[in-house]
Amino acid sequence: MPKIRRPEVYTARKLRREMSLPEILLWHRLKGNAAGAAFRKQHPIGPYIVDFYCSARRLIVEVDGEIHAGRQPHDAERDRFLRENGYQVLRVNAADVLKDADEAAGAIASLVARPLHHRPAAGGPPPRAGEDFA
Repeated sequence: MPKIRRPEVYTARKLRREMSLPEILLWHRLKGNAAGAAFRKQHPIGPYIVDFYCSARRLIVEVDGEIHAGRQPHDAERDRFLRENGYQVLRVNAADVLKDADEAAGAIASLVARPLHHRPAAGGPPPRAGEDFA
């Protein structure tokens, strides 16, 4: 019996073949752990398909181009859903990618390289039981 997939999977496959130029430029700089972590392109998460996803950091990168004009309410709802489910969403302007794709990819790589946990500020509360910031 053939495996029945969610409709988002088929849509994601189609979108992988029809990526915009800024998405293609950024993908060539993120694929193969070039940013310090593995990324997937056009990845389904819940009812949405995100442009790029790094599972190690639960980081979603969205390239905002002309298609996003006038879709702010939809994008805000989408971002709210993703954040409520533990994802970090980074929006990158397509014009910035077209201007300097290396710089855009570098900014993403530096975000990926940041530690997930930071030392508390001096004078802040001590770590909870089981947390070690030493």
